[in-house]
Amino acid sequence: MTQSELVISLHDALAQIGPEAWDACACPESAGGARPTDPFTTYRFLKALEDSGSVGAASGWQPHYMTAEAEGQIIACAPLYLKYHSQGEYIFDHNWAGAYERAGGRYYPKLQIAVPFTPVTGRRFLVRPGFEDIGRAALVQGAIETARRNALSSLHLTFCTEDEARVGAAMGLMARKTQQYHWVNRGYGDFDAFLADLSSRKRKAIRKERARAQAFGGEIEQLTGDQIRPHHWDAIWAFYQDTGARKWGTPYLTRAFFDHAHEHLRDDILLVLATRGGRVVAGAMNLIGASALYGRYWGCIEDHPCLHFELCYYQAMEFAIAQGLDRIEAGAQGEHKLARGYLPVGTYSLHWLRDDGFAEAVAHYLEAERAAVDEDIDILTSYGPFRKTDMEDHQ
Repeated sequence: MTQSELVISLHDALAQIGPEAWDACACPESAGGARPTDPFTTYRFLKALEDSGSVGAASGWQPHYMTAEAEGQIIACAPLYLKYHSQGEYIFDHNWAGAYERAGGRYYPKLQIAVPFTPVTGRRFLVRPGFEDIGRAALVQGAIETARRNALSSLHLTFCTEDEARVGAAMGLMARKTQQYHWVNRGYGDFDAFLADLSSRKRKAIRKERARAQAFGGEIEQLTGDQIRPHHWDAIWAFYQDTGARKWGTPYLTRAFFDHAHEHLRDDILLVLATRGGRVVAGAMNLIGASALYGRYWGCIEDHPCLHFELCYYQAMEFAIAQGLDRIEAGAQGEHKLARGYLPVGTYSLHWLRDDGFAEAVAHYLEAERAAVDEDIDILTSYGPFRKTDMEDHQ
């Protein structure tokens, strides 16, 4: 099969593609009923964003889902959006936009291949098994040609996999490296086994922190699937609004998204809720993948010492250990995660800029940034809470 035999199309709505065709590329492993590796690129998750009005022209994330078709079958697709700002991306290009516009260019709109509002690594080239090479090439070439044809400044693929970053760089895209903090399950049988892996000082600090959190005067419960009831989403929405208002001013998701989540996503979701006096006072929302737990949203209507760490980190660890999950990805930022067993790891993105001179300047910047990120990861890892030697545990 040659590139000329492929048909590249853009779609304003996922319904124009359909769940079977999309998920055959996004999560083929789930065809037999298995849990998707990446819950965020499934048809049901992206459709919930669309149907709830969380994405669309009014949000600045206008869908133009891309497909590559061969002999009447979709072999590859990508969650492509026309962006009118750089909000909800978590790999920041505000400085690029400012420099581009100061030089007389128009940076927005731009094209973005991403899961909106979701700083989670996953495949961005969603390719049906057996079509990996030609499917990836078709999506890259199709997206660049779309940007060129519409005189757009740039194309960005955020939170792609490391393998996709290598492939994309070989196709001429610029690779960027950033970092997050992830917790890795080293085959722990229970939470105490994780604590035994830490230095004595860190182990004592976490036990003290958990004791303070659990003394908040109520109960903590983990809910998933049918255990989640419609009224729980009222609490989650209140928490989400409160946290959003304190961090960035305007929440990205609409209230309707959480209704869609209850209807279509609750088997993919873990809620960790703290209830006091019959009232839910704090909570964390996670999504569950085949091998990872993804922390997404946290909030509270009462402040209690250390309760954030308990609900977002330690309860998540207990769930991951019990379910045999390999890791927890707790979202963007947060060096405070380091003391709680989350170590820095690289995250990746790919970029194309239409202006050659600007692209050259950004390429030099990215080279220096990669070196700095690698150095930061090495240094921060050395400050992690894990025991360096057996002797350290007895000091």
